[in-house]
Amino acid sequence: MLTGVHLISIVCTLFLVTGLGIYSVKQVKSAADFAVGGRSISAPLVAGTIIGTLVGGASTIGTAQLAYNYGFSAWWFTLSGGIACILLGLFLAKPLRESGASTGPGFLAVNYGSKAGLLASIFSSLGIFLNIIAQILSAVALLTAMFSIDAFWAALISVLLIIFYVIFGGVWGTGLVGILKTFLIYFSMMIAGFLALQLGGGIVSYTQNFPSFPWFSLFGRGVATDLAAGFSVLIGVISTQTYLQAILSGKNIKASRQGALISGVVIPPIGLAGIFVGLYMRANFPGLDAKLALPTFILEFLPPWLGGIVLATLLISIIGTGAGLVLGISTMLSEDIYRKIIAPEASDRKVLLFARVSIIGISLVTLIFVAGNIDSLILKWSFLSMGLRGATICFPLLGAIFFKKFIHPTIGVLAIGLAPLCVILWAIFGKQSIDPLYIGLLVSLLILILGSFMGKARE
Repeated sequence: MLTGVHLISIVCTLFLVTGLGIYSVKQVKSAADFAVGGRSISAPLVAGTIIGTLVGGASTIGTAQLAYNYGFSAWWFTLSGGIACILLGLFLAKPLRESGASTGPGFLAVNYGSKAGLLASIFSSLGIFLNIIAQILSAVALLTAMFSIDAFWAALISVLLIIFYVIFGGVWGTGLVGILKTFLIYFSMMIAGFLALQLGGGIVSYTQNFPSFPWFSLFGRGVATDLAAGFSVLIGVISTQTYLQAILSGKNIKASRQGALISGVVIPPIGLAGIFVGLYMRANFPGLDAKLALPTFILEFLPPWLGGIVLATLLISIIGTGAGLVLGISTMLSEDIYRKIIAPEASDRKVLLFARVSIIGISLVTLIFVAGNIDSLILKWSFLSMGLRGATICFPLLGAIFFKKFIHPTIGVLAIGLAPLCVILWAIFGKQSIDPLYIGLLVSLLILILGSFMGKARE
């Protein structure tokens, strides 16, 4: 139960973040500032944007929820996310930053034509949309645990917070607040994780109380299921507009690369902390609703002043991630569809207005979907989202970077359009034993390989 000390601590933490967000408004003078920070942000801001978006409800509340049910297989989201950031920094930061594009689909349009950019924007936006649902569900779990309010009202409050978080600051808001959020979330989750270890009697006690399988296996839900989950996050991060947008925003290649590498090191330990909280709550509160594992632990076992900081930090992380994802969709819609297709002559001010209006529209549509799926598993939406984004962008993006001269633009368009359609159709009609991501990636790869042979034939 929340106390007065909890509330004071929560309010003070939120005021601190709000002040930084207000400062970010002064940095936005054009659509370029809103979308990619004028391509002048430093490595810490790049990292803050990535971490501030990737570490949200799925990485904290969702990880504790899955760990409560299955144990260490919940680590795949943050572990694969960290690996993906390292790959972004080592191999993709340089060609992406040198391209001068504002979006991932924009980069594909340069190489495969405007149709490729349009299709990539549509399917990537759909994939990101699914992950926004996961963030709202996380916020619902947190707010209902804190205030005992109805789930719909909790979802409505979450959507309104997302709108106000990002609409005035764009990538500056997510980046600057992301740096502060990174420190707060690390502080919060490490304390929660160490406390869960201490209260549970240490690693030895956990291994005695839980069988090694499934609880201490990365494949506790089955090898096929968990490999697909980890692979979908790896591919999805590399293919997601929000994270590519952070790379494209760096003031130079070095800043973009360093920001991605910092993110890759910082993210995985956060998942470990959430896992031990989930295991502790499973051992001591076996009848608890799994999605409440982390919020309940904070309310029950942390001092009120610290619990307030942690609860506020979790709310910020969830809202920040949702805001970053909404910003990614808004940028693709405004830059790749509105500016290039609907209104090529639109002024910079109109593009910026369209971006902000689209943020409101996307957030409200999300609320409708959340209302019909209020009790679903948080990470289910995150993994599905990553898979759809990966099937759309991954191989065409790698092909455009490393094998550009071999792939005909028409083939690139086919890969971008058909692969995500196959993911959607397989998820609805196909065998559940085979993850839709594999089907989409296989279709994409086969189309691109065919395209490479066609290129050689032309030569």
